Formats: sequence, C-alpha cells, structure tokens
Amino acid sequence: MEAARQRRLEDLCRRFRPALVAYFLRRVADPIEAEDLAHDVLLRLAGIPLEQMRSADAYVFQVAANLLKDRARRSKVRAAYVATEAAWSTADELDTRSFDPERIEAARRSLRALVDRLRELPKRTRDIFILYRIENVPRRDIARAYDLSVSMVEKEIARATAYLMLHRENAT
Repeated sequence: MEAARQRRLEDLCRRFRPALVAYFLRRVADPIEAEDLAHDVLLRLAGIPLEQMRSADAYVFQVAANLLKDRARRSKVRAAYVATEAAWSTADELDTRSFDPERIEAARRSLRALVDRLRELPKRTRDIFILYRIENVPRRDIARAYDLSVSMVEKEIARATAYLMLHRENAT
C-alpha cells in the first residue's frame, strides 16, 4: 500500500508540481514557502484517485486556492494574537510600575467581598460557577460530573452570576 501511495505521489509531482510552484510563487513571493505549499497540496491529493475527478487540473488548483485561504486565515489570527499579546504586555508593564497601596487594598476588599458572596451561594451552584468561570471547565464536562443537563448547568451559572452582580451593585 505504501509503495502504491509513493508511486502516486511521484506521478502527481511530475504532473502538477511545476504548475503548483509557479501558482504559489505568484501569490506568496517566497520560493521555499511556494515549495512547501505545493508539497502540501500533493500530499492531500495522494489519497484521491484522479480518475474519479471530472477535471483533475481544476480540482488540484481548487485545493491550492483553499490552502491559500487557510494560510491567510491563520496569518490573520496570528497577527491578531500578536497584537493582543503586545497590548497586554504593555498594560501589564504599566500596572506593575504603579503599585498604588490604595488600589491594592481596594482590590483586596473587592476580592474578599466576592469570596463572601460566593460562600453565600448554595454549594452546587458555587461549585459549578467556580468550575466554569475560574477553572475554565467546559459546561458539558460539568454537566457530566454532576449528572445534570447542560441547560441546568447554564442556569446554575446564570443564577450565580446574577446573585454576584446584584450584590456587587449593592456594595458600591
């Protein structure tokens, strides 16, 4: 089976590699990346019999176009992530430079008040809220652990959130 796949990949390389590399070079302007993208397309096609396609050439270049779209989406997400990280690190640097004792004490009081409000909640509601909001456990996993429906878990989270918000407003 592996030998047949290898032969198929070699056939695809001979037939489509030069055209794919040229196609990608016009769009990415980096020869190494163009080669990598062409290689990715050929690997994706290695498991598909070309005889089953109405137009192999069109199919190959549709796969190539989709690969470029995926690449553009990933680049956009990475750029947004880098920008967000840069903004957060700048904000963190500003926050760490200003250790205002009053601000620290206000934050401690606020945290103590939150913990006190959490203690007032029924145990199951509190536990579900903490698992979801603080531990980042997915709702479906919480539902499974407590033998509840996801809808019931969402109601418990909403109940806790509403209670905390109500008492937050009264505290200020």
